[in-house]
Amino acid sequence: MKNRGYGYPDRVSAAAEGLPVLTFYARRYTHSNETEWRRKIESGQVLRNGAPASPGDTLVRGDALVYNRPPWEEPDAPTGFATLFEDDDVLVLGKPSGLPVLPGGFFLENTLLYLVRRRYGSSCSPLHRLGRGTSGAILFTRNSRAARSLAKAMFERRILKVYLALASGAGMPDAFTIDAPIGPVPHGLPETVNAYRPDGRPSVSHARVVRRITDEDAALLEVTIPTGRPHQIRIHLAFAGHPLVGDPLYRAGGVPREDAADDDLSPTPGATGYLLHSWKLGFPHPSRGGYIEVACPPPAALDPGLGSPRG
Repeated sequence: MKNRGYGYPDRVSAAAEGLPVLTFYARRYTHSNETEWRRKIESGQVLRNGAPASPGDTLVRGDALVYNRPPWEEPDAPTGFATLFEDDDVLVLGKPSGLPVLPGGFFLENTLLYLVRRRYGSSCSPLHRLGRGTSGAILFTRNSRAARSLAKAMFERRILKVYLALASGAGMPDAFTIDAPIGPVPHGLPETVNAYRPDGRPSVSHARVVRRITDEDAALLEVTIPTGRPHQIRIHLAFAGHPLVGDPLYRAGGVPREDAADDDLSPTPGATGYLLHSWKLGFPHPSRGGYIEVACPPPAALDPGLGSPRG
């Protein structure tokens, strides 16, 4: 699908004053080199205070810059989502695996944010994130008051988030807690990814075995996360020696694969291939009070009702 393009705005700061337009963009957006930025500027894709800029124009503090990226073909992604709960303040939606929540990389309109705002209006925003490969329940707010209230509840750990995950290894304890800190570490593409880092941000996950699948050396886990770091469950289960089955990025120890190639899409954080599902969300309602809990039906491979725990 080809999207409609996008305008990336910038406001020139005191630190950038005096730079040529070309130098500003080559330094700020390193995904394109100086030759590529010159071509973009000379073709009229960069505006300075509403008028086409030239590569050698000298920037003044306060200048308004916009890079108008032309339409591009986005990767395919599922665009259907379920509405699990809806009122004037919040939405709980069921996201399919493979659909990014936010724009990034090659994705702009094939994102849950774009699709939700097209259906429900521009005031909708996600309270938390799910990885592209993660399916299930996600909470959106519909106004600023609800956003403030639920952000406070999230900070105070009053929001319940329960996931189902297919992890490698069938010999883990029946229940265990992982408290490995998480932070950015060097990578290839992108330059850093979140992973286990001794001086990272405190992070806690509580895991419980729902079913052991001994013939596949795997286990279905229920994972509750009081904290919500990016890719926390993937990182924590890998740190514990039980990476998600099919995870292309994280290996045992909670760190990125060492053989990740810079030109390979698979080892990026947005890669898919694993089974992780946001199963239950609970939250205090931001206006009428009371506690709301919503469940999103899992895919068959993660259904906790299929069989009993096996040793």
